[in-house]
Amino acid sequence: MDNTLAARLAQTVRAADPDRYFASLFAPAPDRPYLHALYAFNHEVAHVAESVREPMLGAIRLEWWRETAEGAAQGAPRNHDVARGLAALFAERQISLSALETIIAARAFDSDSGQFADFAALETYLDATGGALMRLAAQIVGGDPGVTREPALAYGLAGLLRSLPFHNRRHKLYLPLDLLAALELTADEFFVLENDPRIAAAVRQTALRARDHFLAARRGPRPRAALSATLPAALVPVYLRRITKDVPIHRRQMALLSAAMKKRL
Repeated sequence: MDNTLAARLAQTVRAADPDRYFASLFAPAPDRPYLHALYAFNHEVAHVAESVREPMLGAIRLEWWRETAEGAAQGAPRNHDVARGLAALFAERQISLSALETIIAARAFDSDSGQFADFAALETYLDATGGALMRLAAQIVGGDPGVTREPALAYGLAGLLRSLPFHNRRHKLYLPLDLLAALELTADEFFVLENDPRIAAAVRQTALRARDHFLAARRGPRPRAALSATLPAALVPVYLRRITKDVPIHRRQMALLSAAMKKRL
């Protein structure tokens, strides 16, 4: 990958996904441009739903990205920085097109009216999106993708909680229906009620599940070469302490640095 493209992709990821950008700085320097290409692609497909009002439009944009990834895999990228970055990624690293297609397919949920019946369904979605991304990142840096499941679920659940106000404004429900039913809440009530103890209980239960996944990741095998790929999960305790508040970038950087120095989450 040429230096100019690599610099532009790095700038894109730093602005759009600072957690993964700063985590990538702990990867070997030759791997960073390819991580940035992957993370820039993820940003594009993860934010399709934010830019459309109809599921069909979301499906069209996701199909555009599927065709873009396909062209990049064939060495014929579109005139787009992310497409060119993907072409370099496919050429220089053993990444399969099907892995990116899995992420794209899972992102269709973000634009449609679907809901999750239970935590198992929610975590299947998180594993197919952020989990697949973390596995690919681990592969790029020569680590074991098998160590990423628990960190990815912990980070995914924490991120979901932090984005609830945004999703509520879109009337898009991510928390499981059985959790809301147990608290005698409907989806419509969840979207509009404020300062309701039942909503606080739903958030608390989800936060506890995120914490359990984080602790399982910490108890599991050390990530070793995959450390930089799993490093965003080091932010989970920080985020769970400040679910409704912004976490300053320097606090996040310190948490990442501490985990990197310990070589574990």
